[in-house]
Amino acid sequence: MDMISILEKKKNGQRLTREEIAAWVHGIDEGRVPDYQSSALLMAIRLRGMDAQETADLTMEMARTGGMADLTSIPGVKVDKHSTGGVGDLTTLVAAPLAAACGVPVAKMSGRALGHTGGTLDKLWSIPGLSTQLTMDQFTRQVREMGCAVIGQSKELAPVDQVLYALRDVTATVDSLPLIVSSILSKKIAAGCDAILLDVKTGSGALMPTLEDSLTLAREMVRIGKMAGRRMMALVTDMDQPLGRSIGNALEVMEAAEILKGREPGRACDLCLEVALRMVMLSFGLEEEEARRQVRDALCTGAGFAKLKEMVTAQGGDAGALEDYTRLPSAREKLALTAPEAGFISGMQAQTLGLAANLLGAGRASKEQEIDCAVGIVLNKRVGDRINCGEAFATLHVNDPAHLEEVESLVRQAVSIAPQAPKERPLIYEIIE
Repeated sequence: MDMISILEKKKNGQRLTREEIAAWVHGIDEGRVPDYQSSALLMAIRLRGMDAQETADLTMEMARTGGMADLTSIPGVKVDKHSTGGVGDLTTLVAAPLAAACGVPVAKMSGRALGHTGGTLDKLWSIPGLSTQLTMDQFTRQVREMGCAVIGQSKELAPVDQVLYALRDVTATVDSLPLIVSSILSKKIAAGCDAILLDVKTGSGALMPTLEDSLTLAREMVRIGKMAGRRMMALVTDMDQPLGRSIGNALEVMEAAEILKGREPGRACDLCLEVALRMVMLSFGLEEEEARRQVRDALCTGAGFAKLKEMVTAQGGDAGALEDYTRLPSAREKLALTAPEAGFISGMQAQTLGLAANLLGAGRASKEQEIDCAVGIVLNKRVGDRINCGEAFATLHVNDPAHLEEVESLVRQAVSIAPQAPKERPLIYEIIE
């Protein structure tokens, strides 16, 4: 089809047909549509929008450009889980093995960290020997035999998304709702799962900082996912402070292990349980009360922790490092930051803390940058906790002191102290089914 006529239609706010969207997407995949025409159409979509059917068509056509994973040999309803990204977000490391321990086939494809948000793959790579580069045959066999696998996103899945993502980044079209939805869901649908649980973050450390925008994104992804034939559910959850008390790869692995051992209650544990039980509900169609009972049993009996160790071993990792943390990467220096006054921790800006951890080497500013799995920040106090003058509120785990002065300034800037305890923010704002 003629790209000029497609551009004219969207420029004038008209609806594109599935055939027109397919011509654009597959034209990109086959090298027939130049970047300048795709950039123009991206801007037209950003300004004129897309309706639900257009967004669903774009999602499915993008998913079909690569090899769609075939998980039909795995019995049961396969579940994937996706987070829109956050700081100290170790949910996959806990929720996936908990759900798998309840019998859910968890086939999870994850990404690396970029910007201030942490990536699941980077956390897993801090476990000595663990590989996330499984073939599709190895991936499906592991899920079929032991119920859980977490691997890197295949470059063969939804390859057009990689092209459009790069163009959106340089054409000021990142914030287009249809483009966000199609980018996320095309990869998830291509990954082959029957059901998708979405954890959509809101707050200072989230992709969508306002609750209104986060709710809109969650509802649209659930709607488009259902139109694509998937079971869908979304949680809109708080990211105005880091989810866990650790920010950094090996540090978050340790915290996840402690949660699965039943030793680390708190907001991170609570959300992991909520995510896991929703995965159980999606897979088995259970009522919430029964799913909650099963997930709590998996936590209390240690079955979830055993499943994590089993998955780590299956993927070549040293499961003993989940018991003996000295086998995980460790920073050379630890620096405590102390409170200048007594009071209550009244706020923690998640994005600023994420950026501070990145400066220590825990994250990356570009895809090529190497990360240091040992470094990061441990929060000795959380929002609402009382603190005395001179008491430590955070500990920096440092290998390279080059940016230490800037990191300390950012962390102090991110953590505020007030005379009164703040009003507690909800952990989950809404559940969309």
